[in-house]
This record gives sequence, C-alpha cells and structure tokens, in this order.
Amino acid sequence: MATHAGQHPGRYQQHRGAVAGWTMTAAVLLVVGGAMAIFEGIAAIAKDDIFVSTANYTYQFSVSGWGWVHLFLGIAVVLAGFALMTGAMWARVVGVVVAGLSMISHFMFLPYAPVWSIVLIAVDAFIIWALCAPRAALGD
Repeated sequence: MATHAGQHPGRYQQHRGAVAGWTMTAAVLLVVGGAMAIFEGIAAIAKDDIFVSTANYTYQFSVSGWGWVHLFLGIAVVLAGFALMTGAMWARVVGVVVAGLSMISHFMFLPYAPVWSIVLIAVDAFIIWALCAPRAALGD
C-alpha cells in the first residue's frame, strides 16, 4: 500500500511552501506595518496637521501621546516581524500578540486617522489569521 506522500509526490512540498509563504507574508506585513506605525508615531509626536482631534472621545489621549504609543508598538512589531523570518515558534506567538495589540491601538485611534486605522486593522487581522491557521491540514 502506498503512503500518502507516495500517492501525490509533489503535493506535500507544495503545501509546505504555502505554509512557509503565509508565514513569510505575515513577517513582511509585520515589518511594513510596524514601519508605518513608526512613521505614524513620529508624525503624531511632531504635532503634524494630518491628524484630526475629536472632542469627548472615550479613549482620548493627546495626539502626541498616541504618537508615543504607535512609535513603541511599531518598533515591537518590526522586531517581531524580523524574528518571525527565522521561523521560530516563539516568534509566531509574539507576532500574534503584537499584531493583536496593534489592532487594538488602531481601533482606539480610529477618530484621528480613520482610513489608515481601518487598513491596518485589516492587515493585522490577516497577520493573525496567517500565523494561527491550522498547519496540520497542510501536512506541516
């Protein structure tokens, strides 16, 4: 009786490449999203005019306060992305955690930069999916 790998010779390696591809995609998105958060933080700290201040918002900080949050979180996200490129399991866990924190911070930053926050929330959701997708079904 033939084994599963013997029945479909190229299939197993194709799936392994897809898993590595999704992990690498998540790593690159972490680095790029973290870099954008760093630039967002620098712009907010510099009191740039691109952010709109709203009155009576529940999570109201000063724009420069949000800038510091995004700066430090962006640095953590970039570092997690580079660590994820090594393929370490702990880096995958850290990637999920920092992507979740980034998602929460951008949700709370919605009134200041709504379009950008929605885009980064979607990117963070994809990163979390890519890092948490079941690997056993793909032969990994």
